[in-house]
Amino acid sequence: MNIVCLDLEGVLVPEIWIDFADLTGIDELRATTRDVPDYDELMQMRLAVLEKHNLGLPDIEQVIDRMQPLEGARAFLDGLRERYQVVILSDTFYEFARPLMRQLGWPTLFCHKLGVEQDGRISSYHLRLRDHKRKAVEAFRALNFNTVAAGDSYNDTTMLGAAHAGILFRAPQNVVDEFPQFPVVHGYTDLRARVDEALASMDG
Repeated sequence: MNIVCLDLEGVLVPEIWIDFADLTGIDELRATTRDVPDYDELMQMRLAVLEKHNLGLPDIEQVIDRMQPLEGARAFLDGLRERYQVVILSDTFYEFARPLMRQLGWPTLFCHKLGVEQDGRISSYHLRLRDHKRKAVEAFRALNFNTVAAGDSYNDTTMLGAAHAGILFRAPQNVVDEFPQFPVVHGYTDLRARVDEALASMDG
């Protein structure tokens, strides 16, 4: 009984907020969980910037509708799902993710929800659970799944630590330096090889 838990942005799809920052020219929105370990701090900053510039969900949706998964992501994901259970554990929001999930073949996604006003203004965000990635992995382990997790950011590291095997994928150097206990890979072929190796050792 094997399960693979993957982060979404930076692993399977581009960073939504970075693309939105590029479109709007608002550099403050380029910050992600690769840069800011405290997710609440990051989201409060994002909401304040959106309010300041009178931007809402429809503006972000225009960017998301043009986005595509990272090159090779769909084939990698399909290959994993032929052999293992796969769950995407993300700190994005269902309102953002739907167009990208369609392109990835509707994988299972656990993430959060936004509070959106009738005029499209994003007024709040609602976390499913604080540190939900780690708690999901711990729950899968309690269900006797052999669990491998892969991610690229600060907010993935507790999930990687909770899994039987954790892997950093295309992580920035600051994250790699702070978490040397996790192996680092830079492509889907190497990531698949690490996943297979880890789960084969558990099955054995």
